[in-house]
Amino acid sequence: MQKKLKHTISVYVTNRPGVLVRVAQVFSRRGYNIDSLVVSPDVQKACSRMTITAVGPQDVLEQIIKQVSKLVDVLHAVEHQEQAVIEKELALIKVLATEKTRAEILQLVNHFKGETVDFTEESLVIQVTGNTEKLDAFVDLLVKFKIQEVVRTGKILMARGKEPT
Repeated sequence: MQKKLKHTISVYVTNRPGVLVRVAQVFSRRGYNIDSLVVSPDVQKACSRMTITAVGPQDVLEQIIKQVSKLVDVLHAVEHQEQAVIEKELALIKVLATEKTRAEILQLVNHFKGETVDFTEESLVIQVTGNTEKLDAFVDLLVKFKIQEVVRTGKILMARGKEPT
């Protein structure tokens, strides 16, 4: 059985209705589950960049990229494996906070270079950015304080230097 790896794919598309569905269908038909999907318009707003994170075998992903690249509104599709990239993700985390626990939670927020964006007597909403591993570690440390909600953006990335994403 082939090892399932985590992959990050950038798909550059024209801004037309139905493009997202057609790209997602290619993944679905191949039995690939999309873990996260972030779509944002480019500077001219005529095109958008999709950043897709998925887990599965490499050979199937190569077929998916070939099929996605053939779609009418897809201008460019690439997996980022060995390319030097900047990766970021954002999370908002609502955690219960009492007088006893608030200082410890705020110490963790400071250590992870997070920010408190809402502060009440009963809870805190924390914003933190970084790579997926950093956010996972932060959430793991907050579990003991009774997390109420977590909302994450999914991974975004950009190629370093002059390389296109």
